[in-house]
Amino acid sequence: MINLKELIASEIMDEALGLTLEDIESMIEIPSDEKMGDFAFPCFRLAKTMRKAPQMIAADIAERISGSEYFAKVEQVNAYVNIFINREFYIKALVNEVNEQGADYGKSNGGKGKTVIVEYSSPNIAKPFHIGHIRSTVIGNSIYKLYDATGHNVIRINYLGDYGTQFGKMIVAYRKWGSEEELKANPIKSLLSYYTKFHVEVEEHPELDDEARETFVRLEAGEPEEVALWEKFREYSLAEFNRVYDMLDITFDSYTGESFFSDKMPAIVDEMREKNLLVESQGAHIVDLEPYGMTPAVILKSDGSSLYATRDIAAAVYRKQTYDFDKCIYVVASQQNLHFKQWKKVLELMGHEWEKDCIHVPFGLVSLEEGTMSTRHGRVVFLEDVLNNAVAKTKEIMLEKNADTPELDEIAKQVGIGAVIFQELSNNRIKDYTFSWNKVLNFDGETGPYVQYTHARASSVLRNATEAELASIAAGEFDPSYLTGESAYSLVKLISRVPEVIVDAAEKYEPSILTRHLVDIAQSFNKFYHDEHILVDNADEKLAKLALVAASKTAIANCLALLGVKAPERM
Repeated sequence: MINLKELIASEIMDEALGLTLEDIESMIEIPSDEKMGDFAFPCFRLAKTMRKAPQMIAADIAERISGSEYFAKVEQVNAYVNIFINREFYIKALVNEVNEQGADYGKSNGGKGKTVIVEYSSPNIAKPFHIGHIRSTVIGNSIYKLYDATGHNVIRINYLGDYGTQFGKMIVAYRKWGSEEELKANPIKSLLSYYTKFHVEVEEHPELDDEARETFVRLEAGEPEEVALWEKFREYSLAEFNRVYDMLDITFDSYTGESFFSDKMPAIVDEMREKNLLVESQGAHIVDLEPYGMTPAVILKSDGSSLYATRDIAAAVYRKQTYDFDKCIYVVASQQNLHFKQWKKVLELMGHEWEKDCIHVPFGLVSLEEGTMSTRHGRVVFLEDVLNNAVAKTKEIMLEKNADTPELDEIAKQVGIGAVIFQELSNNRIKDYTFSWNKVLNFDGETGPYVQYTHARASSVLRNATEAELASIAAGEFDPSYLTGESAYSLVKLISRVPEVIVDAAEKYEPSILTRHLVDIAQSFNKFYHDEHILVDNADEKLAKLALVAASKTAIANCLALLGVKAPERM
């Protein structure tokens, strides 16, 4: 992979500077104004060690490296060495690299030998898979893909919410108001109606809460009737969830939910007791976190049942023992910030130094235009409905534009679902936002369909290439002098940054960094497409431009894939 900063650093490198190659590379900047060069090397830092004015140091370096075959021009401006890259050299090398690597372009191996767990999606069994779940699901899936692309061994975990007092409520509600026929016909919507009814009835009959707590205690104790109902709810729910995961083309390596750790919690509680961490408080057992500025972490309720914190601590210990992870990433809403701080502090107090490798990646919340979503009150937007409506709307738009292709249904699915995913990953993940059908299904501007259409446009251009031209592109046989114009060179520079953008997005757990860069590439390609006539009569010029189109198509497809979005060949 061509690393321009590394190449420039090797040219600047000189013992007299007293810097390592890595030091020099880290100091190289990209000027905000392209008129100041493609790269700049500031010399302020060298003034003390070299005992010379930084302007003089910059002048000496500029004179020394100006003859490099890699540079078209080198200038000293005040304390900076401004470097203009030899465009022909760079364009030829970059375009050939992309076309040669194909689907592997952008990948790196910085994470080789390191294991990363990504926990994401994690819906609650027997509750709707609603629009609020899309954030954890698609952000987590993209983070998995980013870490996989940077060479890590990644384990995808769907930590299902399949335990807790809510199952006591659900079982009580089902026994009082449910039926097997309703459950079979429409599992999740039926269970939601029972759950909603429970919270209406409990207002007048508070004893229902006591009944629900007692039912969950029996479930934890393994009572056959409660376990059988719980297993039924889990089976029906997973079938519903997997239909949505199939639409999103998302899979997991493990579905070990909270229930998996029920027999592992006693050992964790015993360890806390042995280390004198547990304190009894009003019948419950807690870890006092007041000295650390936090409310207590409740480990066992007064009835002896467990809580989220207990199960999360047991899960973390199990994952460390099982996978020996270098990093365990939890893609969970910012509402849970305190919860993560509490159980991480408990792990630290237990002596588990690796708790620092448990990373909470928070994200903002989704609300509806008519108010906050609430499962208890039945006010939700089902994710499956969102995806199906997006597909239907896309097909309608395509038919209005007289799209004539036998693949219409498949393309509508790719574009509609891609639009929803892309919108989720377009903004900084920590921002709250209001779900709006109009915004999700808006196909203009900096959207997924715009980027997908750009990929389809590049594909269309390449379908006009001959077999001989495609063979020449694959062999790297083209004249880069036809690609030195501003629009072509700007596009090349954006494509060249894809590998470092992928690493940056992974390190910051922020897919929107890649999404924004991808929009820039699409806009730059469309400018190149409009500024330059690609299918010209001059065979050499046409071949060079087709080579850049091929590289652009590959870069766009690879970036879309890392977001979990398809790249259609036609639209």
